[in-house]
This record gives sequence, C-alpha cells and structure tokens, in this order.
Amino acid sequence: MLDIKEIRDQSEKIKAMLATRGGDAYLLIDEILACDETRRAAETEQQTLQSERNTASKNIGKLISEGADPAEAKAAVKTIGNSIKQLEQEISAVASRQRELLLSVPNTPHAGCPLGCSEEDNPEIRSWGALPTIENPLNHVDLAEKHGLISFEDGAKIAGSGYVVYRGLGARLERALIQFLLDTHTEEHGYEEVNVPHVVKRECMEGTGQLPKFEDDMYGIEDNALFMAPTAEVPVTNLYRETILTEEQLPVKLTTHTPCFRREAGSAGKENKGIIRTHQFDKVELVQIVKPEDAFEALETLTGHAEAILQKLGLHYRVIELCVGDIGFSATKTYDIEVWSPGQDKFLEVSSCSCFGDYQARRMKLRYKNEDGKNVFCNTLNGSGTALPRLYVALIEQYQQADGSIKIPEVLVPYFKRKSIG
Repeated sequence: MLDIKEIRDQSEKIKAMLATRGGDAYLLIDEILACDETRRAAETEQQTLQSERNTASKNIGKLISEGADPAEAKAAVKTIGNSIKQLEQEISAVASRQRELLLSVPNTPHAGCPLGCSEEDNPEIRSWGALPTIENPLNHVDLAEKHGLISFEDGAKIAGSGYVVYRGLGARLERALIQFLLDTHTEEHGYEEVNVPHVVKRECMEGTGQLPKFEDDMYGIEDNALFMAPTAEVPVTNLYRETILTEEQLPVKLTTHTPCFRREAGSAGKENKGIIRTHQFDKVELVQIVKPEDAFEALETLTGHAEAILQKLGLHYRVIELCVGDIGFSATKTYDIEVWSPGQDKFLEVSSCSCFGDYQARRMKLRYKNEDGKNVFCNTLNGSGTALPRLYVALIEQYQQADGSIKIPEVLVPYFKRKSIG
C-alpha cells in the first residue's frame, strides 16, 4: 500500500500520478486523508482523557486518605472511562475504513513509465531472434491433436471448459520444460528453489495485492478465508510476511514451479483457443526481495533471466514496457516479454516482470534492518520465468517442420530424451 506519510505530505502529487492510470482511484485520497485526520484527532483526545483519568484516579486516593467522600471523583473517573471507550470504538472503525481504502488504492507508476491508456500504447523496448518463416503453419491445437499431446476433451470431462490434459509425449514435454526452467534459474541465475503450498490465506492475497480488488477472479474456499494460489508470487513473496531481515540476507532470490488457478479465462475465439487461456496452468516464478536502491537494477536483471530462457530455446520474442494505463495494480514498473506464435500470427505474453517498490512490503510488513539499525521496508519484484502454456505454444509452433513433425531444441533434448516428435 502507499505510505500514509507521503499521502499527507504529497497528496496532490499522488493524486496526479494515480490519475494517469485512468479510473477514479485518485478520488479515494481525499477520503483517506479525512479518515486520517479524524483518527489522529480522536487519538489525541484519547490521550488527553487518559491523562485526565490518571490525575482523577490519584485524586481519589488523596480524598480517601484525607477522610473526604470520593464518590464525586469516582463518578468523574467513570465518565472519563466511558468517553475513552467510545473513542476507542471510533478510532477502531475509522482506522479500519482507512486501511480498507488504502488497500483499494493501486501503486503509483514509476516516473519513467510511458504515458498511455491501454496496451496499444506500450512501446517495444527490444526484440530477439529472427521471425520464423513457416509456410502455412499449423496452430498448437492442430499440432497437439495431430501428435496426441493434449486432450481438450479429457480436460472438459474431468473439470469442465478451460481445463486440459497433457498426455504421452505432451506431458513429457511440459515436464521437460519445467525441469529445464528450474535448473537454469537455480544453477545459472542463482535462485533458491522452494516448494510452496498451492493454497494461501486471505492475508497473503492482501499482502501481494490480489485482494480486495480481484477477489471475483480467484478461486476461494472456506468462505474465502483461503484461496487457490492464482500465481506463485503470492505464497513465495509471503514467505517473508511480517519479517525483519538483516541487510546481509538481501537480495533474496527464489524460484518455484506451481499450478496457478484463475476464474477469468477470456472470451471464446481463435486468440483464446487451446491452452492460451485456461483456468489452471503451470508456471515457474521468479521472486526477488531487495534494498530500495537496488530495485530497478534488479528488475532489469530479473527480466534478463526470463529472456535467457527464450534465447536458450531459440524462440523469437520481444520486450515491451507497460504504459501507465496498462500497468498492474501493485506494480510501479513492468516489462512484458512476448513470444511469437506462428499459428496465431501474433505475439503472446509469456512473462510479466514487475517492480513493486515498497508497495507489497508495506502490506506484508516486510522490512530489513539497515546499517544504521533502522527498520526499512524492502522492495519486491517478480516475474514469470516463464509461464508454461504460451511457452509450450510458441515452442511447438516455431519448431514445427514441413513434414508435420516437431523438432526439439537442443538444450531441451537431455530433458525430453528425444530430438523430435513425430
């Protein structure tokens, strides 16, 4: 969440920055300030009353020692006590409303974020590899059905639309990709592998910013006290919730493979056919926790780690920077990596790499003790390293051969144990 001190000191600047995102979240700032003023005034009054009660209580003892009647003094203490209780209730209600509002306000975009209203305004930063030349390319659905890699019917039979079953060499290919991704990130990029629960508490979802805004898109269980993790960002980053790290522990670099669960699966049509959008999908996630001064350099490095995967696999891709109108709720700066899909004749997002500043850390109470002994909020980052479905799509489409077979990239052969499919 945003720093309430900064909101007090720079309210107009923050409102202007939020307004560039579009929407009306900036309008919440005035109500936040009103709550803050009411709460602080009530707390000041409460402290004054507590001081008066302490003085009055001491007076009771003095009256008793002098043989005087303390009844009037006791009544005064009781009256003050009732006022204090009433103020406590008021403070609690106002503080709760203030926190609710703060949780509903998105992060402020980085000053260098491109201006724009939608994804159409996102500038391309760079591209890698040559656009593959494939005559009459098949899309991944046709390739998967041709080689028996994926069963869309089995997925629907088991769980309904938006689910698939990988079979035979199709399942082996996904497993090979997962192992390749994890090995690359742990052995070459220096991440620690973790294996986390796929179910997370509500406070974990609030910590990384999925709640309260995106609750309808999530799979909640036990009256939404728990959720199926929509992304490994949630359980992995929350490993350090309510933690004070030492400066020597930073940076923290973690990677994991998990399934991800989301209700929203897009509309029907060619662009969403097959495994491009599903309710459940696998992903290898990258998470970093760093000192504030290292955050944006870490974003460049983390993005490079995701890019390295596509380069090793020889897949044509591009990197775009999200404009202020398209950046995610919790992010302050984001790069999307999009891989080329010959079958769709378009780029598909395969990784989104974001810096969140201290926005998530404030929500999670994640800090570190700096060299001066002061507790400072960390900065958090994450990115897909990468999402499996679209990586899978791009690989089999870009590596399809004229005879209908699918070549396996050389770096993947030791994991897949075959040089081709078909």
